[in-house]
Amino acid sequence: MLFFIIAIGVLIIVLATTKFKIHPFMSLLIGALFVGFASGMPFDLIVESINSGFGGVMTSIGLVIVFGTIIGVILEKAGAAYRMAEVVLRIVGPKRPQLAMSIIGFIVSIPVFCDSGFIILNSLRQALAKRAKVTMASMSVALATGLYATHTLVPPTPGPIAAAGNIGAEAYLGTVILIGFIVAIPAAAIGYLWSVKVATKIEVPEDRNTEEFDYDKVVASFGKMPSTFQAFFPIILPILLIGLGSIVAVLGYEGWFAQFIGFLGTPVIALFIGILAALPLLPQFNEETLTNWVGKGLLDAAPVLLITGAGGVFGTVIKNSGVADIIQGWDISDMFTGALFLIIPFLIAAALKSAQGSSTTALVLTSSLIAPMLPVVGIEGAVPLALVVMAIGAGAMTVSHVNDSYFWVVTQFTGMKVTDAYKAQTMATLLQGLVSIIVAMILWVILV
Repeated sequence: MLFFIIAIGVLIIVLATTKFKIHPFMSLLIGALFVGFASGMPFDLIVESINSGFGGVMTSIGLVIVFGTIIGVILEKAGAAYRMAEVVLRIVGPKRPQLAMSIIGFIVSIPVFCDSGFIILNSLRQALAKRAKVTMASMSVALATGLYATHTLVPPTPGPIAAAGNIGAEAYLGTVILIGFIVAIPAAAIGYLWSVKVATKIEVPEDRNTEEFDYDKVVASFGKMPSTFQAFFPIILPILLIGLGSIVAVLGYEGWFAQFIGFLGTPVIALFIGILAALPLLPQFNEETLTNWVGKGLLDAAPVLLITGAGGVFGTVIKNSGVADIIQGWDISDMFTGALFLIIPFLIAAALKSAQGSSTTALVLTSSLIAPMLPVVGIEGAVPLALVVMAIGAGAMTVSHVNDSYFWVVTQFTGMKVTDAYKAQTMATLLQGLVSIIVAMILWVILV
């Protein structure tokens, strides 16, 4: 009966967000309250679960999400994203434009939301497609899937950070980043292959547009762009610091210097240092940049913070309802061990993603649901927990369709028909999700 109540709670959340268009934050709270009351939890325990669930998640990852979002806004506003794009284009060359767009999206979406990343790079995509004489749809899918891969798998994007926090992997964020990159590369690669094999056959109104997009003029329109080092530094520095902190922790080094490296490698400190590293990108230090740009980062982060906190509430209510004790009484160690267990979070996240559209919500909700299961099957430590995050992220990719805002960003900015978008974008995200879960399971067999 308790599992039936939880299933009804999840259904309430999905229906509230999709049919009644209630914000996911409110939907998650409604679902949590339903589970609390229906399972017979004492009133004071429901209140305690709400407070501790929300506060616990905010304590572990709240500032990390805020700092990562601020870095993304600065990179966007200062033209650093365009500089990174130009560098990739020089390296890859104009003869492989789809590959260039995929790599550009892969890099830019680490700190920037995929929806924003597509909009930022849209003019560059158009100009490069005209210059290389390739179809606009193929360039759109290459860019969209490149953005999508890191958006769902690699911190400091909020979704993977939230999932890591919910399952107790916030201390292993360096490992999550490293494994995220490993899994995201084949995910982006399959998106690129789909763009050149399938999307090239799709024609969109942009292809018939007689207006010429001049690549050099588009780049020049961005104004004075930062140097290559300045553009990449705010992303690379915090990732390096988190990685160094993880290495020091794993190797067990002691002493003042090791403690200092561990301090710098703490995600909240590393991301704050990333903000400081991004400050030289500001064209000038005034109210517009220091207040308004940072304020936009706070506004962008607010919905993610609230959804993530509400997901923590839902997970805590589930845990305190007694389901953890029931699961611990099961003998499922033979059925769902090792790599096979990763299929469970993948399927749950895929069902939630397909039902309600938001990858971030699917990541948050799935991680809250499966957290009580992990101790039962003996999943603990950096690499196993990181691979669970990858399994959830793979499911949160599967699939992007009409209830996903990102689907409409891609279609509206290219003029692609919905039927063609299903063939190009939706199928590409399905393949990305399947490839990601397969890679995660292979990594489990190799590393665990």
